[in-house]
This record gives sequence, structure tokens and C-alpha cells, in this order.
Amino acid sequence: MKIAPFAGVDGRVGPAAVVVTAWTGRWAAPAVLLAAVAGGATAWNLADLSPRVEPEFFFAADDPRVQASLGNSSVGEGLGSQPVIVRTYDALGDEDAYEESVEALTEALAEVESVVSAYSIANQDARRNPVFSRMLLTGNPRATNIVLDTRDPEPERFLADLEMAIAEHESPDLVVTASGVPVLMELIRRNLFHDLVVFSLAAALVFAALVAVLYRDPAITLGALATCALSIGATLVAAMALGVSIGLLTANIVTITFVLTLSHVVFMTANWRRAARALVGERAAGSLSTAERRLALRRGVGETFEGSFWAMATTSAGFLSLLFASAKPLRELGTAGGVAAATALLVAYSVYPAFLGRWARSRPPAKREAGAVSRLDRRLAALGGPGGAVARRVVLAATALAGLLGAAGLPQLDTDPGLLTYFEADGPIRAGLEQIDADGGSSTLDLSVRNLDGARIDTDESFSRLGALQESLEADSVVGVVLSPVTMVGHARTFPLAGLAPLRTIIDIAMGPLTGYMGRAFITDDRSQGHFNLRMREGMAGEAREMVMERMSGYATAAGFATTRIGGLYHLQAELGRLIRESMTTGIAALLGFFFLVALLASRALPVALRMWACLAVVPAVVLGGFGHLGIAVDIVTSPAANVALALGVDAMIHLVVRARRLGSRQDPWGAALTRVGPPVLGATLIICTGFGIFTLSSFPPTARFGLAVALGTLVAAAMALAVLPRCVRGPAGER
Repeated sequence: MKIAPFAGVDGRVGPAAVVVTAWTGRWAAPAVLLAAVAGGATAWNLADLSPRVEPEFFFAADDPRVQASLGNSSVGEGLGSQPVIVRTYDALGDEDAYEESVEALTEALAEVESVVSAYSIANQDARRNPVFSRMLLTGNPRATNIVLDTRDPEPERFLADLEMAIAEHESPDLVVTASGVPVLMELIRRNLFHDLVVFSLAAALVFAALVAVLYRDPAITLGALATCALSIGATLVAAMALGVSIGLLTANIVTITFVLTLSHVVFMTANWRRAARALVGERAAGSLSTAERRLALRRGVGETFEGSFWAMATTSAGFLSLLFASAKPLRELGTAGGVAAATALLVAYSVYPAFLGRWARSRPPAKREAGAVSRLDRRLAALGGPGGAVARRVVLAATALAGLLGAAGLPQLDTDPGLLTYFEADGPIRAGLEQIDADGGSSTLDLSVRNLDGARIDTDESFSRLGALQESLEADSVVGVVLSPVTMVGHARTFPLAGLAPLRTIIDIAMGPLTGYMGRAFITDDRSQGHFNLRMREGMAGEAREMVMERMSGYATAAGFATTRIGGLYHLQAELGRLIRESMTTGIAALLGFFFLVALLASRALPVALRMWACLAVVPAVVLGGFGHLGIAVDIVTSPAANVALALGVDAMIHLVVRARRLGSRQDPWGAALTRVGPPVLGATLIICTGFGIFTLSSFPPTARFGLAVALGTLVAAAMALAVLPRCVRGPAGER
């Protein structure tokens, strides 16, 4: 067979042939390696890879929910509603020495930047004062709190300064633990950064090792890594240009981009090798000429591109569907993921063929390897072949049962986990936070009330009912510390002769300079509304936040008040849980609808598209339903996993359907398609599951849950593509 050097499959010279010629040039692969090194260095210098976690707790600062929940225009200056709590424990039992240590630590903490005031037993009479007894004392007589009133702290710098001050005074006799919004946000950020560095690097090494083992070709391994590195660099730079920073969810974009690019590489390599083996035939030498290399490369790339394009489209849709979410991290992941999907396709088909066209070994596999491939092909062909009616019914019945069992677990899915679930159950951070939570709560809830008739609340009758509301709130097991107008008035009454004054005068004292204007945080200037600041116990699991907040409002109603505002971190978490449920429901439904359209375009047959859609619908049902049955929480980090798994899993089905459509004239197109697509599907599934499976080793539970969900979803999707879909589209007699 004589082939023109610049000719395509049909012998004509065209743009595709020119591109193929460039890929097989002597300097193509070295140029790609140089570009990969330069691109990686540029991305590393330009992109800020340190994750950021917003104090607004996963919402944008300008989000209406944040303005409504955290904003409190009805009250003035005073004690902050987001205090930082430093718990101190006397391990020695020496009360005098303990008080001296607390006093020294209080003075040091007061000097930390962004700290306005520091309250402790060293500067406040906690046993007589109704405000400071609640703030500073705990259920343990040997443990007290230091409460820091902060103003706009920058979490990363604030916690570093806080830890430095604590380290100077902490000892075996004085055990210190800190909690609060800026503390929690920075602890989460540190965990994310650790995972970004450690697990992304570990995943890349595992990916490289698996590619090396699967293909046993240094050129393919080097080419795959260089292509993925270029894709990652381009994604980071493009995301940065779009204003997307590394945050709560985008911290994993490096690994996601690696996997998306590697998926194209795996399928392209498999088709190129098949084309090369077809050209070599039975020749003992087993090497291809330059012209044959170009033809094999053009065939391999051409056979892969259509499936890869539709896979990119569905993956992009999976990520872009997150743009409609209100939570800022979800929108950022949607943008970054959409960029990664497009970049992965562009880079994979622009640079990776250069390694196949020049350096990769094109000889047929060794006899032992050929035998293994042949056995795998026969088993895969049996899945898609005519088969028996009994086998087909068993597979379909098992699939339907798995889908139904998964769907049964969806109502049990926990999308509203507590703050403590973001930290390792047996870790020291979780232990300290649980102690603070048990003492008086770790998450704030703000409740503003007014009289039903709009009358002023600074009357004896109104304050009597405010006292009843205070008692109802404090009697609830989910509620820890409660600060309110009642406690502020009690605080004002501790001043000399204040107890003899009428109520309105005492309120003036509470809102004036003698108390540091603390009362202004709990009573409006026009005396029409009162504000309750509650610290909620996150460890009291088993009840949704929305139900808890309804009960809090119910207490206000029973006391004769109308709730004018409910907000705070606890409320924002409830909003986040609701948004996660909504985004998963609407997002996955929209994705499945879009996937059906893509399936119809890829298969060009309505019955096949319907069966593809049914198989895909099983994936989120099994993954999310399984999490529901197992009691695994779905937090903001874990929630996109179903979208990602769907997007990654649909690749296998699309490549299979496209190949079966092209082989439609054969007697058994589905069996033939499986023998060609099955090995790369299994290889890609192994790589994805292993890579994301590494994340399950993370000490940061959300990252571990994300890795588990993606790996499980990818495994289920591969099973749907290789074992179920071919049975669905084939009748027992082999008819479509």
C-alpha cells in the first residue's frame, strides 16, 4: 500500500492532513514538552493557589440572603453578633494560678489586631452579672471563656496572630481552644490548602503510574502528563482571567482538569493503537512508516473526536448548571469546571497527538498482551452480544432494583450537616469545638421581635413577656447561651443605684457608655424591637435547622411577639442546606434533560436515547440514595459530586453509542463497539476511581466525601455503559 505523505484517508491533501503532518514532525513532541514546562511555570506564578473561604459562609458578600441574615440595620454598635470564644481549662486545679494565667492571656488577646474588646473572669464579675455569667462561665467549674469582640477580622492573619498569643501562654496546666466564624473559616481554608497540595499531587502521581502500567510506553506516559499539565495551566490562567479564585470547591479543579484531559487521552490512545495494529497486520517487524503513522493518527483522532466533543458538551453542561446556584462556591466551580471541560478537549486534541505521531511505539502488542486483550474483547462482546433472554432480564431487573433502592434513600439524604462535620471526628480540632459547643453553642442565631400591635417594648409588661421568651429559649436543648434585652437590663442593674431607677432609665444605661453601648445591639433606638442573640449547639443532631428556627419563632409568638428578622450563621447554614437540595434536584433534572438531547444527537435513534437516559438516571439515584441510606452528609463540598460523576460517566456511554452507530452495518454492532470502547472505558474508570479514591484518605471530611461520591458515581456509570446499556438496546434475539 502506497500512501502520499500529506494525504488523508481519501488520498487528498487538506487542512487535516497538514495538521497530522505537523503532529508527526520531528520537533512536535519536544515543543509540546517545552510548552508544558513554560505553561506550568506561568500558571504557578500567575494563579493564586491559596484557597479562600469567605466569612459569609459560602455566600457572596452582596448576596441578598447575606444582607438579610447577617445585616442588622435596626440595632447600633455594641457587642458583636459573631464573637470569638477562647475556652480555657484549668488542668492543675490551682484557682489562683489559673486566674493569673487567664488574666495574662486576656491582655495578650486584647492586643490582637481586629479585637475591639476582650472579656474574661479577669476583668468582669461573671458570677453576679447576668450577661457575663452566660458569656464566660461553662458547665465545668474549672473551665471559663474569654470572649473577643472583633471587627472585620481577616481570617488568615487573625487566626495566625491568635494562635501566636495563645502559644505564648498555653501550658500543660492551661488548655486553650478557640472557636468563632473567622477561626472556623481559616481552619477550613487550611484543610483545603493541605488537600490541594497533598492530594492533587498524590492523584497526579497515581494517574501517571496507572497510565505507565496500562500502556507500558514512556512516550504515551510522558505525553499524557505533559498534555494534562498544559491543560491545568491553561485552566488556571483562564479561570483567573474570569475572576474565579481558588476557594472552597475550586480547590479540586486541578484534579478535575487532570481527569477530564486524561479521559480524552485514554480514548484517543486506544483508537490510535487499534488503527496502528490494523495497518501493521501480521508483519513481524511491527513498525509503521511515517506515512502509515500519519494515517493511523488521523484515523485514531477522527474516530475519537465526535464522542469526545459530545462528552465535553455534557461535562460543560454539568458544571455550568451550577451557575444558577446562589452559593458563591458552587457558581465558581461551575465557571472553572466549564472552562476545564473546554480546555481539556482543546489541549488534548492540539498537543497529545504529537506524542502518538512521533515517539509512541506502534508495534502490535506482545503475544501475551494480545491474548489478554483478546479475552477481554470476548467478554465485553458477550455483554453486548445477543445473549440469552434470562441474562438480559437478570441484568435489567438488578439495575431497576438498584435504582429503586437508591431512590428510597433520597428522602433520608442529609443536606444540612452541622459545622462540626467539617472536621475529622477523632481529631483535636473537632474535640475542642465539641467542648465549646456543649458549653454554650458554636453557631449564632439572631432573632428580632416586636409587639404584635407595634407598641414600644420598654414597658414593664413587655419586658415581662421578653423574660418569658428568654426562659423558653434557654429551656430548649438546642440553644446554648442567650443574650437579649433582658440580660442587658440585668447587666445595667449591677451599677450602683441603678436598681432603684425605672425601667426606661435602666435601658438608657444599658445603651449608654457605662456598658460600652452593649445594649444598642439588643434594643433599637426607637425602642420598638428587641434582639436576641442565641448560640446554637451544632452537636444536637437529628433535627433540621428549619424546624429548629420555626420552633424559635413559635416561642416568640407564644410570648405575644412577632418575629421581624431571623438570621445569623445558623440561619445561613439552613439556607445553604435548602439551596443544596434545590440545586441537586433542579440541576440534576436539567442535566438529565440536556443529556437526553445529546444522547439523541449522538445515537440518532430515539429508543437508544431513551435507554441511555434511563441508565444515566440510575447514577445519581444510587450515589445520593446510597449516601442517604448510609447517613453520609452531603455538604457544600460534596454536593457537586453527583454532577461531576454524571458528567464523567456519560463519556463512556457517548463513546459506546457513537461507535455502535458507526458500526451499524455489521451483524453485531454493539458487541463490536464494546470490544473497541470497553478497554479504554475500563482504563478511564480505573484511573478516575483510583485518583478520586485518594481523596477519601483526606482528614478533611468534605473532601473525603467528595472523592467517595465521584468514584462511586463513575463506577456506577461505567457499569451502566458496559453491562446495562448494551442489554437495554438489544432484544434477546439480538434485535435493536
